[in-house]
Amino acid sequence: MTPITALIADDEEAPREQLRAALARQWPELKLVAASTNGAEAWDDCLAFDPAIAFLDIRMPGLTGLEVARRLSALAAPPLIVFVTAFDDHALAAFDAGAVDYVLKPIDDERLARALAKLRTRLAQPAPDTAALQRLLAGLVQHRPTARPIQASVGREVQLIPPEDVIYFEADARYTRVVHTGGEALIRTPLRELLTQLDPEQFWQIHRSVLVNSRCLARAIRVDEGTLVVTLRGREEKLPVSRQFQALFKGQ
Repeated sequence: MTPITALIADDEEAPREQLRAALARQWPELKLVAASTNGAEAWDDCLAFDPAIAFLDIRMPGLTGLEVARRLSALAAPPLIVFVTAFDDHALAAFDAGAVDYVLKPIDDERLARALAKLRTRLAQPAPDTAALQRLLAGLVQHRPTARPIQASVGREVQLIPPEDVIYFEADARYTRVVHTGGEALIRTPLRELLTQLDPEQFWQIHRSVLVNSRCLARAIRVDEGTLVVTLRGREEKLPVSRQFQALFKGQ
């Protein structure tokens, strides 16, 4: 039997370890695939390990737990999300209406047991429609201020690229390629860090290594049952869309 997988994300070590220990006691069959130390790492780890459940601290540096959850809810097969927080936020009451639960820190075994029971029930049911959850999270997530220019070193100069001029970012193991209206540049900033700086309404991640300016998209093309690519306005490239992100193009 394939084990159910989970991810824990909290920027503080003590709560991470407390939750890890509590899960080991109450659900020993649950397989923990990652213990992320911030929101950007949690998002990256979710893409890498595709957990069935994500336990997200709400207040994390970089991307908050709410921002991570909003991104996850747009995936083709999002994990079930449990928020873990030290604050009894008034908004938490609304999460019971969606595919979400929450527990307060420090972890109370009885409250966690109820959350785990709810998760087991949800896992046995068909995948829920996440549209309502997306709308809820969109209202809770605070919009980020206008992003600073992207700084790229070119010889002895530092090139300043306005984010609105960027067409797409493409990352490899060492660098991130910035394709913009004025040409191309290489930067050392990884995609996970760029995600904390850019407006998610404008910049869509369509692959683990590709972040594209949605205003530059021309069309999405279904190549076969599992393959989707996008084309760009005035350009010849066809960028791949991984299965996780194909739900962004619901017309396909």
